Amino acid sequence: MDDLETRELRYFVAVAEELHFGRAADRLGIAQPALSRAIRQLEHRLGVRLLDRDRRGTALTDAGSVLLREARATLDAVAAAARRTRRAGDEKRPLVLVTKAGASHELLQRLLAEHASEPGAVPVEVLLCEVGEQAGLLRNGRADVAIMHRPFDDLAGFDTEDLSVEGQIALLPAGHPLASRRQLTMAEVRDVPDLPIARWPRLDGSYPDGPGPEVHTQSQLAQLVALGKTLLVIPASSRAWQWPDHVAVPVVDAPDVTTVIAWPPSSYSPAIASLVRSAGGLRDTTPAAAGG
Repeated sequence: MDDLETRELRYFVAVAEELHFGRAADRLGIAQPALSRAIRQLEHRLGVRLLDRDRRGTALTDAGSVLLREARATLDAVAAAARRTRRAGDEKRPLVLVTKAGASHELLQRLLAEHASEPGAVPVEVLLCEVGEQAGLLRNGRADVAIMHRPFDDLAGFDTEDLSVEGQIALLPAGHPLASRRQLTMAEVRDVPDLPIARWPRLDGSYPDGPGPEVHTQSQLAQLVALGKTLLVIPASSRAWQWPDHVAVPVVDAPDVTTVIAWPPSSYSPAIASLVRSAGGLRDTTPAAAGG
């Protein structure tokens, strides 16, 4: 039998993440013998060993690693289905639009104003997040639509509509010699010994190699730039959160960034369609953001 119950998946994920049956049982609020029995039954039904157990501890097998990845995605999808169903049953609920704090600020202002002017428009609640969090919030049903950026954000599995294309700028400490330049190249910003480029996490959560500090929030980045500890190349529209201690200089050969509105195909609704139409109407009036 190939059918799996969400209860079984929750049990397995807890053990796989804790790699300790006692801690996993405490986390789940069940007795350890019952948890061990459930995992053995799951392995028997699937016909594979999911965990290696010995005196040194518990470790995932290759099959267990696959099930952990699939189980997390399945449990997220189930939770998202429940959230979307509850939200769909509330006729007065607003649409939730998620976007990175400070990103595409002017475009977002125009989108909200354009949508609000439409007859019968559903109110829009704006959820501000950190870098790379939009995809997860769309997938788990906490947001209906998102403003995202290609090629940086994870757009896999979403429907999208392009809104604008812009260049990128280097965000520098105001007192640094490069801050007086009219423009820079990628080669120049990569070769600043006293000002290494900050490193954002990849889509899988890991960080690229390099001497620059690891950052995962814009407030961290803003302060590190102001202190003269790092620089970053970002879309020009992200200058909305620039501090007085920062200077933005265009990076002339940096890849263009495309701002998109994204949504899960399975959750498309008349309210989302209306917001997407409003966003599409901005394409002809949205200028490509410039640095400087």
